[in-house]
Amino acid sequence: MTIYALSTAPGRAGIAVIRISGKAASNALHALCRGRFPAPRIASFRRLRHTRTGEVLDEAVVLWLPGPASFTGEDMVELHVHGGRAVVAGVLEALASFGLRLAEPGEFTRRAFGNGKIDLTEAEGLADLINSETAFQRRQAIAQHCGALRGQYELWRATLLRAMAYVEASLDFSDEGDIAESAFNEAIPEVRRLVAELNRALADGRRGEIVREGIQVAIVGAPNAGKSSLLNALAGREAAIVFHEPGTTRDVIEVALDLDGFPFVLRDTAGLRETDSPVEREGIRRALASAKEADVVLAVYDATAPHPVLFPQGKGTPLPPLSRTGKVIPVINKIDLGQPDLSRSPEESLLISAKTGEGLDALKAELVRFAEESFGGRETPLITRARHRQEIERARSALDQFLASADGSEHPEVAAEHLREAADALGRLTGRLDVEDVLGQIFSEFCIGK
Repeated sequence: MTIYALSTAPGRAGIAVIRISGKAASNALHALCRGRFPAPRIASFRRLRHTRTGEVLDEAVVLWLPGPASFTGEDMVELHVHGGRAVVAGVLEALASFGLRLAEPGEFTRRAFGNGKIDLTEAEGLADLINSETAFQRRQAIAQHCGALRGQYELWRATLLRAMAYVEASLDFSDEGDIAESAFNEAIPEVRRLVAELNRALADGRRGEIVREGIQVAIVGAPNAGKSSLLNALAGREAAIVFHEPGTTRDVIEVALDLDGFPFVLRDTAGLRETDSPVEREGIRRALASAKEADVVLAVYDATAPHPVLFPQGKGTPLPPLSRTGKVIPVINKIDLGQPDLSRSPEESLLISAKTGEGLDALKAELVRFAEESFGGRETPLITRARHRQEIERARSALDQFLASADGSEHPEVAAEHLREAADALGRLTGRLDVEDVLGQIFSEFCIGK
């Protein structure tokens, strides 16, 4: 079935791009242009008419892209029309009246995958590129879309196929003990090298996934320490309610932030204190959970308090909750109202005023420094999604089972099955095997027209 869709954002714009893909794409273009068919891959100016009534719809630039040398691998047409709502609606209605079907989300990219134009990692890279909001997300997505992950995954698979060939050879010569044993032993170092590479990839601190999803920053502290004011100051807008009454923030509030190209997700949390309110206790529980899951914790202290604490009640001064990376940045707020006793303050505290903005540049610089040290490597991460990590872990587990059986405790055919399980897992990374269960999830992330 030939499909069509608006590929640019809906609404009024200077130009809107409408794409068509499928066997009837050329017939639809003939009908729109009324015989003045453009040359392949040359932008041509044409007057578009309704396919049924002949009414002039627009004057547009059209591109005829015959397959298989197109994005989807099928015959494609691109119509660059004026971006007024009425123009777009008229052209789309004309295509529908011609018998074409409106594309589903991601259907163009899914057809590209189905026709072998891209693999799954490249399709995921394209989805990430469309959704990227910072420079680092863009760079990572472009590298993935251009085949950076596919290349490494295919090298791993090639290594595994060599090991499988040795094991299969040992089975073919099972009646000749010396030959079979020699062939089987050739597979062991190949598998060991592959396991080492998979372990290195898995021990990356989730760098690629964190860059893709955003570096999580939890803002914690006692009530009225200025956590919400700090969130608003960093975001540059009134994202959280600021009020003098303690316990105003009950739930976690998230704001995305771009600092020097690094994506951050700031989370304002409920004030930490002892309370009898079940609602506030739930907010505190969520605050502590948010800190535990964060990559960085901003522990906010009140400069006007007698001494800096996170809990204004209770015995002692509890330590700030640790992030999953162990990174905690102590922040003493409200220095515009009073100077804190630094002798009783946490070491390496940053002095700020969320109200006046003093010290915020130093805080942003500290966040960027952490991001550069933790996630700013120039090499492209080999894992950017939880799906990748799961398949690589499955492959490593199967390879570990193979190595454990290499002492002869299992029959060679069982050992060979472990290698096949690993090959299946690596094949699912790029889509070499049947991956219908993940296709729907991947391509549903796309907008209509991609």
